[in-house]
Amino acid sequence: MTNTNITNFRKDIYKLLENTIKYNEPINVSTKDGNAVILSEEDYNNLIETLYISSMPKLKEEIIKRKKSPDEDFVEEDEVDW
Repeated sequence: MTNTNITNFRKDIYKLLENTIKYNEPINVSTKDGNAVILSEEDYNNLIETLYISSMPKLKEEIIKRKKSPDEDFVEEDEVDW
C-alpha cells in the first residue's frame, strides 16, 4: 500500500492513480481529519464480490468443500457444454 498525505496526493495524483489501476496498489491518503483508502475499480469489485459470497453461508461452505476436492472430481473447461 502506498502511503501519502493529501498535499503530495494532489501533486502526484495522476502517477498515484495510474499505479493503483495498473498494479492494483491501494493508496492510503492521510489528512488532518483522517485517512482515506483508494482502490482500483477491479480491486473494489473483487472485494464486493467476496463480501457477497461470504454473506451466503451455504455458498461459502460449498466453495470451501469444492476447494478441498481432488482434481479428478472436476472436468476440463473444453469438456463443458456452454
